[in-house]
Amino acid sequence: MIPVILSGGSGTRLWPLSRGQHPKQFLSLVSNHTMLQETVLRLQGIEDLKAPIGVCNENHRFMMAEQLREINTPPTAIILEPIGKNTAPAVALSALAAESEEDILLILPADHVIADIASFQAAVKNAKSLAKEGNLVTFGIVPTAAETGYGYIKRGAQNTGVAYDVAAFVEKPNHDTALQYIESGEYFWNSGMFAFKAGRYLEELEKYNPDMLAACRESFATAQVDADFIRLDKAVFSQCPADSIDYAVMEKTNKAVVIPLAAEWNDVGSWSALWDVTEKDESGNAITGDVLTVDTENSYLYSSSRLIAAVGASNLVIVETPDAIMVAPKDRVQEVKSIVDQLKQQQRSEADLHRKVYRPWGYYDSVDQGDRHLTKRIVVKPGAKLSLQKHHHRTEHWIVVKGTALVTKADEQMLLTENESTYIPLGVVHCLENPGIIPLEMIEVQSGSYLGEDDIIRFEDKYGRT
Repeated sequence: MIPVILSGGSGTRLWPLSRGQHPKQFLSLVSNHTMLQETVLRLQGIEDLKAPIGVCNENHRFMMAEQLREINTPPTAIILEPIGKNTAPAVALSALAAESEEDILLILPADHVIADIASFQAAVKNAKSLAKEGNLVTFGIVPTAAETGYGYIKRGAQNTGVAYDVAAFVEKPNHDTALQYIESGEYFWNSGMFAFKAGRYLEELEKYNPDMLAACRESFATAQVDADFIRLDKAVFSQCPADSIDYAVMEKTNKAVVIPLAAEWNDVGSWSALWDVTEKDESGNAITGDVLTVDTENSYLYSSSRLIAAVGASNLVIVETPDAIMVAPKDRVQEVKSIVDQLKQQQRSEADLHRKVYRPWGYYDSVDQGDRHLTKRIVVKPGAKLSLQKHHHRTEHWIVVKGTALVTKADEQMLLTENESTYIPLGVVHCLENPGIIPLEMIEVQSGSYLGEDDIIRFEDKYGRT
């Protein structure tokens, strides 16, 4: 069995923590591990598991690779999507990347919370047996409330002692319809998790959506392999139809079965959902970070850098990051997506980037900015190297705070240590590298007429960025 970790979501409803370039699956929201890492770690103890296949946006490739490395789980491959095409093509590409068509793919979104690991693993074991027989298995969450934010699966006849035939996939209902579903006992929440043989999925996709399969085969055949990364050609992959696995295959096949799963599952699709799964104090408050409260109850309070003081708050969500504060009633947090839409319309960086931005070589934190200056704190991992580059619109001053910097400036190379500095004039080709064994920390002061990140002309880059 090969776990396939789908990590293409943007998580806009968890803004300002989740952003386009750092979405929720890469965040530590419910434990010390990120949601992606938790997805992999809950598989520990399942027999005969192969290394996972990851599928993610090309811009997130280094985060996925680094987070898998941190939990000592080297992947079979990480498939990089230049554009999102929903889950059906992502799964098809994973099936094509499997060693054998007999391999069973366990399809897992990277952003779910599952508290009852034993029940989850038991369901996976049952799914494996059913998949070996040629079934396409989905996991139906035993509902605990009349949720209107989930799709539903209607069960049919009992297939085995642990599964039912799928009678129908149902769209997100209104509240009254959801209540009828719950009262009938015939419906499950659609989890978006599946298990089937790689070859069986490809057979069914060819039967019901041959154009998609043909586009995926061409995309896979023309992809470039770079270490663990499978880089799809954007022009080729853009021709692939976009659809979910539910619509493309599962609603049409006559081999779909559903395994009921009661494992304290939550897809953490909103701040109120995160409040549900987070430990609370005696007043019902879920608190993270530097927070003080007076007469405050049933609220979610998250501080990442500054003190939050809440007085008389009830049923609120308050989330603070270094560059944004979001406040909303718990029953209106789904509307946070509208704020993200406004940010995008105004072309504001807060839609996609945090103040601290992670790169394959480390990260930078923009600590101060004015009309013609920008100050960053830069941390470079040992052995890491920024690209050889130049800028058309800005100069840079570098001051080493900790560690050692190997600086290339035009035809000159120099070593800088703590409290030493250098100046990069406009248009000069330059590079920064950490040759040491501890992180390099430095302050960069940029000045010029334009300070955007797109003012970078790269000549060489060890991470394959253009």
